[in-house]
Amino acid sequence: MSTPGGSGPTGVPGSGPSGAQPPEGNWPRSMVAHGRRRWIAALLAVVLAAVAIVAVVNLNRAGSEAQPAATQTASPTPTPSETPTETTPAPPPPPPPIPEHPAVPMNVLVIGSDMRGVAKDAAAHTAATGEPMDHRADTLMVVHVPADRKALYIVSINRDTWVDIPGFGGAKINAGLQYGGIDMQVAAVQSLLGITIDHTLMLDFGGLKILTDGLGGIDVNVPVPFQSTHDTRHVFGPGTNHLDGQAALEFARERYAFSDGDFQRVRNQQILLKAILARLTAGGALHDVTAVRSLVEFASCCLTVNKGFDPIQAAILAYSLRNLDPNAIGTMTLPTAGSGFVAGQSVLFPDYGGIAAVGAALREGRIGEFARP
Repeated sequence: MSTPGGSGPTGVPGSGPSGAQPPEGNWPRSMVAHGRRRWIAALLAVVLAAVAIVAVVNLNRAGSEAQPAATQTASPTPTPSETPTETTPAPPPPPPPIPEHPAVPMNVLVIGSDMRGVAKDAAAHTAATGEPMDHRADTLMVVHVPADRKALYIVSINRDTWVDIPGFGGAKINAGLQYGGIDMQVAAVQSLLGITIDHTLMLDFGGLKILTDGLGGIDVNVPVPFQSTHDTRHVFGPGTNHLDGQAALEFARERYAFSDGDFQRVRNQQILLKAILARLTAGGALHDVTAVRSLVEFASCCLTVNKGFDPIQAAILAYSLRNLDPNAIGTMTLPTAGSGFVAGQSVLFPDYGGIAAVGAALREGRIGEFARP
């Protein structure tokens, strides 16, 4: 049995049955100092153990982050502040280039049908059945394209020129389209001039209006002012006129307002074609591959072309004219030997000598001697 203030059986203060420790002031100083040292040592041990645990955890985390991606068990989750980076889409590839047209001269026959309907369908019907259709070639132009493509020459043929049409017989040259379609019309022109027609382009009334409006209208220089006798009776003043599709059609059709009739109409048709070509080449538009392809696609709605002259070939030809100078387009009308009547029809007789000279110039690349800007 212990006494107050004494030691228990173990000799440790406060180890009595109650486990209560006596006030520090009652301990001997040596024991108090020794107890403080033991608590400080224990506290340091706990701190060192905690530091060691934290170090081990961090070391393991660093090791897992250094592993290859395939061996990691979880991917880091981006914090809310992280935003995905935006990627700029790659630009579209450039359009494929248009091949260069062979550097050879060619003759293109431009036919303006007087049909109010769709001339393409009428020509196809004649080609398939051999039946004539009610349309004639109001416009006939041989467009000569030189090998260097820097100029064009337009040779117009009056529609009333009396000729022998292969496969038909004597008639006005514009009747070839009616009785034998495009093929017979081409044969008549080739026979008259002694040349080869390489391609044909046919346009009807509706097609001319659509094409002109699609170009935003065209500017023509009117040399002889007049009022149309057709449709809206449009008034064409002297000098530059901006024409929409309907006005362009009336400009190309008119002959009754002129003292020389069809001769002035032919000159106006040449002015109109030159204005269209000038509009197409304005601002270097034919240098743009995309613009050329769009133009050909648009014009395909209005033009009838020969079978071998598909949109690709048309684009190649159009692109080859990118350096064309509109001021270097020469024009002329095939010479005639006066007018008269045949079988009750008012006709123009061909000047065969003059026509032979023009045909030779076309074949030999000398048409610039006759057709001048």
